[in-house]
Amino acid sequence: MDELTHKQLGWLHAALEQRRHLLLDQVALATAGPAVEDVETSPADSASNRTMNQLQQETASHQLTQLLAIKHALAKFSDGAYGSCENCGSGIGYSRLQARPEATLCIACQTQSERRPR
Repeated sequence: MDELTHKQLGWLHAALEQRRHLLLDQVALATAGPAVEDVETSPADSASNRTMNQLQQETASHQLTQLLAIKHALAKFSDGAYGSCENCGSGIGYSRLQARPEATLCIACQTQSERRPR
């Protein structure tokens, strides 16, 4: 597989940085505002408030997981490992990286990992 060109690497790095900034803004916004308050309300309203708070927590958790994956991918630029599969060491295709710049596995290894029982 061909190695990534400097232009491709630049585009992917910029895409990761843009996504990182977007996630940081989203996390900051989510943590700045108060959660839905569970004040004196009907039982149905209280249940709705708890559900909304849980969804907000799950969203924040998902965003933090994405942020960690992006930071991991950005760190790989400094040691020249970006674009290499963490399992087999072969190159990750540019089209895959365009779709998921934070990808750590090539298509073959990703498919194999998804087939394994958990």
